[in-house]
Amino acid sequence: MMHGLTRRSGLLAGAASVLSSAWIRTARADETGTLTVALSTNPVTCDPINSSSHDWEIISESIFENLVEFDIDGNLKPQLATALPEISADALVYTFELRDDVLFHDGMPMTSEDVKYSLEYIINPANKASRGPIFNRLSHVETDGPHRVHVHLKVPFAPWTSFLTKFMGVFPKGSREKYGNEYFRVSPKGVGTGPGMFEEWKPNDYISMRRNPHYWQKGLPHWDRVVVKIVPEDATRVAFLLAGQADIIGAPPAREFSRLKTRRGIQGGAVPTLGGWTVMFQNPSKPPFDDIEFRRCIQHAVDRKTIAEKIYYGLVEPSGIPAPASGWWYDKKADDMTAYNLDLAKQHLAKSRYPKGTEFDMDVSAEPYLLDAKDAAVFVQSELAKLNIKVNLRVSSSQIVQSHIMGGGYQSGFANFMSPGEATYFLMANFTANSFMANVSGNTVDPEVVAALKIAFAENDREKLKPVYAKLMVHMAETSYYTWVGYFAAANLWRARVKNFRPSRGLTINVYDASIS
Repeated sequence: MMHGLTRRSGLLAGAASVLSSAWIRTARADETGTLTVALSTNPVTCDPINSSSHDWEIISESIFENLVEFDIDGNLKPQLATALPEISADALVYTFELRDDVLFHDGMPMTSEDVKYSLEYIINPANKASRGPIFNRLSHVETDGPHRVHVHLKVPFAPWTSFLTKFMGVFPKGSREKYGNEYFRVSPKGVGTGPGMFEEWKPNDYISMRRNPHYWQKGLPHWDRVVVKIVPEDATRVAFLLAGQADIIGAPPAREFSRLKTRRGIQGGAVPTLGGWTVMFQNPSKPPFDDIEFRRCIQHAVDRKTIAEKIYYGLVEPSGIPAPASGWWYDKKADDMTAYNLDLAKQHLAKSRYPKGTEFDMDVSAEPYLLDAKDAAVFVQSELAKLNIKVNLRVSSSQIVQSHIMGGGYQSGFANFMSPGEATYFLMANFTANSFMANVSGNTVDPEVVAALKIAFAENDREKLKPVYAKLMVHMAETSYYTWVGYFAAANLWRARVKNFRPSRGLTINVYDASIS
């Protein structure tokens, strides 16, 4: 346990190292000790329990930490806990031993009371945390001394620990009432335990974090400051990288990625994700998508292979079901049921209420979110025109598109959405009651999905689960709620001076181990 740091001394130490806003605005990526990251979308919040963009979780995941985390290879490992949890025989109690050397950014030690407070805050519906429904199967938390907690569940729910990295954070007991939600959204100073301490948010420009001087992982981080810049345009983001204005960029343009990653002084990498949907969302509660035959028509009218190879240049792995081809729960029989086949598409269209065609709106983000959706949407538009189906593209900012889809006030939308990479997450979020993305599916509660997930929540043996998912994937192909195109890769480009950096299977840019030479 570390001693001698108080709340006051921690704040004074932080104040001494803060540089001026003017310095941050003009900082180049080659400033000593400063790591600069350029992302394509505007942040909405620094608060993990209300996060909406995986791009910007570089901020929340650097400031806040969790009992366990997914590392960049997609493996679950301890973080603020000393080990993965002990699970009771009935799978209703998870026991965690906590580290005894963790300090919040204000210098106060983290204890079991803080963990209890944080978990019970997010599961309390009165607090209206947007990610709260994900954890609504948790009941309560008991403390057992300063460094031990027992998390009680209402029903077995094996996936919940997999969601902590993205959608939770441990913060000081009473801090939400003391500071308010807006504080956590725009200026969470002193309330995290991670390697990055919030410094400044300049809207439409950047967010900066400085190094946590008493971080519990000794020797980390290797940087003094991280500046995360907002650069929506692909060409400008690449120019920032080549000109030394950025060390790492997210959402590199797929067309240029292979060429750029071998350019002198530049490195690049891509790794398949287990949770990255490239998908045409369709609202089953609104015409024409309330017609299953019309949905089946669309499913067979989309050439996934061409989109993956010609538009995304291999950065998307084709799949017509909610499972990546490289994922353990993938089922080829179900995927084959969604294959591109215009003759079959015409047959389903003839059986629908729209045998002569129709039209609908499709929301598309103006700027890239994870990957650029516009070219793929235009390709789908041209393919559906062959069936006398007119697609009206509605191009807006990513925030507007996301809110439109998430709110359910849409007909269709071509988008990239990222999950924690766990087999149940998107199905649970879209097709069960009172879930995070229930509005997206028009509040479709599918009994077969609910029944399959109940089995999955209570079972950890993948071999036993594979036939359950095989049946479920066939059902998803038959119902065709959405038109899945595939799963995208996590791809980044970075300058050669950046060491110990790799793209993460969880997609979010992870700079814990990154260093600058």
